[in-house]
Amino acid sequence: MSPVLAGVLQLLALVAALGLSYRPLGDHMARVYSSEKHLRPEKWIYKAIGANPSVEMRWPAYLRGVLAFSAVSVLFLYLLQRLQGSLPGSLGFVSIDPDQAFNTAASFVANTNWQSYYGEQAMGHVVQTGGLAVQNFVSAAVGIAVAVALVRGFARSRTGELGNFWSDLVRGTVRILLPISVIGALVLVACGAIQNFSGIHEVGQFGGGTQQWNGGAVASQEVIKELGTNGGGYFNANSAHPFENPNGLSNLFEIYLILVIPFALTRTFGRMVGSIKQGYAILGTMATIWLGFTALMMWTEFAHHGPAFDIAGGAMEGKETRFGIAGSSLFSVATTLTSTGAVNSFHSSYTGFGGGLTMLGMQLGEIAPGGVGSGLYGMLIMAVIAVFIAGLMVGRTPEYLGKKIGTREIKFAACYILVTPALVLCFTAASFVLDTPSHSMTNSGAHGFSEILYAFTSGANNNGSAFAGLNADTQWFNSTIGIAMLLGRFLPMVFVLALAGSLAEQAPVPETAGTLRTEKPLFTGLLVGTIMIIAGLTYFPALALGPLAEGLAA
Repeated sequence: MSPVLAGVLQLLALVAALGLSYRPLGDHMARVYSSEKHLRPEKWIYKAIGANPSVEMRWPAYLRGVLAFSAVSVLFLYLLQRLQGSLPGSLGFVSIDPDQAFNTAASFVANTNWQSYYGEQAMGHVVQTGGLAVQNFVSAAVGIAVAVALVRGFARSRTGELGNFWSDLVRGTVRILLPISVIGALVLVACGAIQNFSGIHEVGQFGGGTQQWNGGAVASQEVIKELGTNGGGYFNANSAHPFENPNGLSNLFEIYLILVIPFALTRTFGRMVGSIKQGYAILGTMATIWLGFTALMMWTEFAHHGPAFDIAGGAMEGKETRFGIAGSSLFSVATTLTSTGAVNSFHSSYTGFGGGLTMLGMQLGEIAPGGVGSGLYGMLIMAVIAVFIAGLMVGRTPEYLGKKIGTREIKFAACYILVTPALVLCFTAASFVLDTPSHSMTNSGAHGFSEILYAFTSGANNNGSAFAGLNADTQWFNSTIGIAMLLGRFLPMVFVLALAGSLAEQAPVPETAGTLRTEKPLFTGLLVGTIMIIAGLTYFPALALGPLAEGLAA
């Protein structure tokens, strides 16, 4: 079987699995966030944190809940790392330095999971399971909660109430993420991923010498890292490590975990707004971009340029032979079009255009299908922009899902789409103006520029994957990327919740013959075009200096 055919079959199997999961999972999540009943374990949690889950919140109160919970999480995780040397189960590892502890705490709470450390050489069992793995669950649940609040803004009328943040947070964790993670961890263990609390072992190497390996609760952390679109690996090699991702089957399963909730949330959206077709329109937009990027990535990486490429069957540098080009390309597109950041190959070793595609996927806003929650609310923001553009073109007041898109709403949407580009481009520019940051680059020229551009693109967009080749464990990068991650996560949420509150206060607008049909394929095409144009105009000059220049010179 040719490598290309194997890649096509993997893609078809992945699409089939996602299709089978779409309806039941989407409907389940809609029931979870619409139910008025509370499970007994949930009641215990509410009592422990002193929250009343039945009290509806307006958007400022909902936002305060998001920010307060996240601030406490950052502080807790920071202190846990700083005290690691005094904690049991630390495997003899010392406490983490202040700048790196801040970077890691900001990273995992912001659902970014950028790592400037070697996991197996820095973090013990307590920090890995009690700190990082916990944040993998709750940071994902925060993202879904904010998305659900925006959906309620479209679904409700004449009220500013968006639900209860604490209820949404707990339900997302207990009823969605935990059950799937338990099943997923069993699948990964069956595939060969490790799950234990063993210490450090010294093992012999082929050809002589020894090497040290430590065990850990890897399978359980691996599944939520993918399912919650987090991305932080137990080991430095991330999902290229055989303890995390043993074979081709586990690789395909992990890609499925990355995509299943973001895609299924479009069904949840359709259910909650009372129109399944509206959910299909958003799904169609996400799927079109995802399939297009996957096809382009496979083409660029399978393209042959000389005898070495012909013998290897494509660009195999930086890729695992266990997964090949197809499995690596599928994974790289899935992880950069979502906010996952896990890697099973090293994007710095991709062709110039292939590396550019991984960057562009993040620069679109990671909305195809995006992170858990963040992908849906990012796509709905782009839908608001698309409706506004369509309204200008035909001279009508723009409307979406029975709500008018006026001056206030479009300002919130515009602020949302400007936050991350400003962070990415400003921090990248500052890194080249100053002397010290540029010394962290392994490469010079266009590829070196891509290393730093990728780092801030990954941080500000809450992705977390690394281009490789950049030494990011410096005070400059730990601090600036940490700031970019926090601002890139929580500033957009301010505008999302403000928009949700504004929409919820409106009275519904009756549909007329002149209303733009946003459930039709024509709108899907308009939305795809709007996304590509906005990202292209924003990032094209920077991409031209990095991956495009490198690709054209090859």
